[in-house]
Amino acid sequence: MTKTRIAREIGVLAILFVVVGNHARYLEGLNVNLGEALQFLREYDREASIMCNRVMTAQWNFATNITDYNRRKMLEEQTFKLKFDRASWRKAVTFAWSRVPDPLTRRQLKMIAVKGRSALTDDKFNEIHHLIVEMKELYMRTRLCPYKKMGSQCDLSLDREINRVMAQSRDYEELLHFWRSWHEAVGPPLKNKYMRYVQLANQAARLSGFADAGDHMREAYEDDYFQQNIAEVISAISPLYKNLFTYVRARLIERYGDKIRKDGPLPAHVLGNMWAQNWEGIFDIVQPFPAARRLDITLDMMLQGFTPLRMFQMAEEFFTSLGMKPMPPEFWRSSIFEKPIDREVKCTASAWDFCNKLDYRIKQCTRVTMEDLLSTHHEMAHIQYYLQYKDQPLLFRNEALPGFHEAVSDAIGLSVFTPQHLHRIGLYNNSTDDYEININFLMLMALQKVAYMPFAYIVDQWRWRVFSDGVADMTTRWWELRLQYQGIVPPITRTERDFDPAAKYHVPADVPYVKYFVGIVMQFQLFESLCDISGHTGNLHTCDLYRSREAGRLLSDVLSTGASRNWKEVVREMTRGRTNRIDAGAMLRYFEPLNQWLKRQNQMEPVIGWITSQEDTEIFASVSALFAHWYTGNAEAATSSKVTLMIFVLISYLV
Repeated sequence: MTKTRIAREIGVLAILFVVVGNHARYLEGLNVNLGEALQFLREYDREASIMCNRVMTAQWNFATNITDYNRRKMLEEQTFKLKFDRASWRKAVTFAWSRVPDPLTRRQLKMIAVKGRSALTDDKFNEIHHLIVEMKELYMRTRLCPYKKMGSQCDLSLDREINRVMAQSRDYEELLHFWRSWHEAVGPPLKNKYMRYVQLANQAARLSGFADAGDHMREAYEDDYFQQNIAEVISAISPLYKNLFTYVRARLIERYGDKIRKDGPLPAHVLGNMWAQNWEGIFDIVQPFPAARRLDITLDMMLQGFTPLRMFQMAEEFFTSLGMKPMPPEFWRSSIFEKPIDREVKCTASAWDFCNKLDYRIKQCTRVTMEDLLSTHHEMAHIQYYLQYKDQPLLFRNEALPGFHEAVSDAIGLSVFTPQHLHRIGLYNNSTDDYEININFLMLMALQKVAYMPFAYIVDQWRWRVFSDGVADMTTRWWELRLQYQGIVPPITRTERDFDPAAKYHVPADVPYVKYFVGIVMQFQLFESLCDISGHTGNLHTCDLYRSREAGRLLSDVLSTGASRNWKEVVREMTRGRTNRIDAGAMLRYFEPLNQWLKRQNQMEPVIGWITSQEDTEIFASVSALFAHWYTGNAEAATSSKVTLMIFVLISYLV
């Protein structure tokens, strides 16, 4: 594509590409005047802060009072922000920002220049955003019919009713009903819209100097070796995952009999979750020591007269015990801690930064339960991150890399959700060094976090391949990845018409997913570093950071830089010089006691992991010969797939 064509497409007169290696990279202009760049960034910071405050206020108003009027106001403000972001982008790409001498100025200009899809023409820019809104609304509006209740209203929502059934039901056919119904209701209607979205996203990325939209997404990680890094992490986690998988399969065989094969993958609908991404819902089936007391302090909280306000005060005291910041007055004045009775609200817990360095809030329909006590600490950790970087310019008031906000909050959760911490704050009186309680605890954590790793990895692996290789066989590729990394197969025959990836919200909603993978790994890296500096000894899963000023100082230092530095520098500071990479070592050390227990339990199992057979892949059969290339004479495809199949089998036996 010529420079003239690009200029005509985006309305910028003087454009050039910075060349990296042998391919064009990054859209830039010719202006190298540092004074003009600084003036632009000052104006941007002021205007973007005002715009951000308007959008956050409108979103808050809608989330806390769901009316058509508030929804319209929210969409209006979001539309204004899109226009503002596009105008800011047009100005930013007139600068030769990669040659600006000041590194912080250069970094801010780059953030504006490479973000979003503003390089598209007006009609295509509007089209892709309308497409995303349409796909999200179709997903959110979908309702299902009850199981075996003729004449009932088909008004079951995913969030309120269906997810609860998937976690709690032990009826194989009921689970299958909801799995099939959800995938069939969501996937096919979204397929054509998603194919057009892929086209437009790729066009935007290429106009901005990227190979495709996946390449554009990965730019947020500022690392040419990012894909290699996360591939090494999933490889390191794989033996632990396969040990967990094998143990869980044995317990599911006890529950469902010959519906589960002794050496094979698992059907996607029996793991307590619509996407088999989090297996916490089947803890009662796989609990190592059922007679041991489960870690649940809800009753203790009720007996001690806890209120939602007291739960938030307890969470604040956790952070101030580390020497970190108390919540500002605006937080206590404007947050919503309990569900209002006079209006409809979105009850999903969330933390809010209103972009004015003063107003920070949490919205949570708090119940007096252990789950909500943990959520309170989690959301307040987000607020603590906001407070720590609040003096940075707006562009730097963000996480060090996508996923780090969640990593920080989850690292705090690793400290709070321990028998040791709950004992120290007077909410758990059982022995904290009981072996059976500890193994049960680690199993619960593994079902939440280890089981999630392969799914968190494959969503964007699939998405990036669609962006780079095209939209043919999208469902085939989805199930190939799920089989390879998760050992999961669909419970019924699938075809390309089904478009199963769309059953996960983040796919049609254009929300990057690998950040959740990063967040899981980095929470353990951060937690281990904080535990080390606090002087903790013993197993990592027993560490409690409460009252450690040393841990608080390190955490404050790491959080206060926001996004002003490359994340590798932040990780090096976080780990006190040990590494600057995403690394699975801390996570493996955390779960090592459970891993040893799992190995002993699995000694008599025929296969550690899963063997893929013709029987498994027959379920993928369709008129489009889904997966047929595994068994036909297509030399290139068959060779590649047979190699993959042999790897499955070898890894299963060697781990």
